[in-house]
Amino acid sequence: MSGAHSHDVVIVGGGIAGSALATVLARNGLDVLVLERQTEFRDKVRGEVILPWGVAEMLRLDLEKPLLDAGGGYATHFVFYDEVFDPSEAEATALPVDQLFPGVPGCLDVGHPQACEALIHSAETAGATIIRGVGDIEIQPGAAPAVRYEHDDIIHETSCRLIVGADGRNSTVRRQLAIPLQHTTPRTQLGGLLVDDLHAWPAERATVGTEGDLHFFIFPRPRGRVRLYLLHDIAQKGRFVGPQGPAQFLKAYQQFRCIPNSDAFGSARPAGPCAFYPMNDSWTEIPYAPGAVLVGDAAGWSDPILGQGLSVSLRDVRILADVLRGTDDWAPDSFAEYAAERRERMRRMRITAHIATNLRATFTPEGAARRRAHTALLATDPVLGGAILSGVLGPEQALDEAFTQTTVDRIMALP
Repeated sequence: MSGAHSHDVVIVGGGIAGSALATVLARNGLDVLVLERQTEFRDKVRGEVILPWGVAEMLRLDLEKPLLDAGGGYATHFVFYDEVFDPSEAEATALPVDQLFPGVPGCLDVGHPQACEALIHSAETAGATIIRGVGDIEIQPGAAPAVRYEHDDIIHETSCRLIVGADGRNSTVRRQLAIPLQHTTPRTQLGGLLVDDLHAWPAERATVGTEGDLHFFIFPRPRGRVRLYLLHDIAQKGRFVGPQGPAQFLKAYQQFRCIPNSDAFGSARPAGPCAFYPMNDSWTEIPYAPGAVLVGDAAGWSDPILGQGLSVSLRDVRILADVLRGTDDWAPDSFAEYAAERRERMRRMRITAHIATNLRATFTPEGAARRRAHTALLATDPVLGGAILSGVLGPEQALDEAFTQTTVDRIMALP
């Protein structure tokens, strides 16, 4: 075993949350070690859009440049194409996401592996120590935190003041801390496909909508690159699987009548894998323990039907960084406010995801009628429309009443 070293913070996981936190802390003079399993980040077809409230967090953290340099681009309008509207009606009522917050240019879409590479490089440039290709990790929380890890067939050991688990949904840090993870039951499957040569799609236009038995998202980037998503009932698991999956995926887009010029999707060229995952929410009530704290997906995630994953991670990073920069006392109680804010934030998102799934993924005439009725209320009823709009504005921006069972029941009773 190699000799012991010491750091202020050891971050397990060098993805979006881990590398963003490492960058911010290293810029503030903290000694940070990042342990990352992957030597090369892979396309997981998810976690690529940052909605306006998340962009506001990104700007506060001064992380815009690396994400733009990674190929990210802003969409300035969100168009709700849907079978219940004429396309011209949807375009006339597009949400100007570049006008919601001062200084926020819109929604940012960026490739997940490219963003991870850019942020881990940013962390290294800021002074963090980065070790990639790490094997088994064993943590020792408590008053004197320590981490053992394998790298190049050698076991290393380091002590630190704090261990941060930023190692994703299957977090080994969370498991070793014995922090329980709670889940909702998946009702839908969501899959993505990255495509090139879709130059006909406006780079400033992000889209969400439903037609037939599919819910879709379109998130463009510069130069004709677009991430397409399809969501269907979980009972149709395997619908787009196999060698013909990408072709069937694009054919579904070509058949949408609610999207103008949908035959243009025939010119798109797959530029990555086509993969589907079950959609659900997960959360931890207390995402910390003596000597350790969880961020990002390691602490629980929002159902991706809302597209909140990166925004959640950036909010986690900003709050945790403020704690660590604001005091030398990193005792467990110092993370209580972070835990309370995150607990309420994720509770609101679970309710929003429940509403969104019932509106967007109820593929029946009754579901379509309810969706049309609810869309008409978004701009006029802050209670019935508040939860859905909070996905763009931030969970804390909606009225408390928007997240009650009474409000959910009223929405489900529409039209």
